[in-house]
Amino acid sequence: MSAFKLDDIRAAAEAKYGSTDIEVGDTVVRLLNPLRMSKKNRDALVAVQKQLSSSTDEGAEEVDQDELFSEALRVVAETPAQAKVLLTAIGDDLAVKAEIFARYSEGTQVGEASPSRD
Repeated sequence: MSAFKLDDIRAAAEAKYGSTDIEVGDTVVRLLNPLRMSKKNRDALVAVQKQLSSSTDEGAEEVDQDELFSEALRVVAETPAQAKVLLTAIGDDLAVKAEIFARYSEGTQVGEASPSRD
């Protein structure tokens, strides 16, 4: 029989599904991996991602990408205060918001299931 300590499992989860951290002055803004967020926030993130992806479709309704990226960063930030620090530092720079979200998305991609071990 195998026995595990919960602290060891938590450490493994943090190593595998850790946050994307961005230093803003003396503050570290943690952007949480979707697997570490509440279901409510995961659902909100999926909704924003759908709106972002549909905005690139031919004939799609015009959306405010600046607001969508801002909302996505609010959803994934560990706290509302951290989101405010980050968004204030970014200002109206849509390119920076898009780059942060792209890096966040790359870092949170869940890979394909690995084959079972024999």
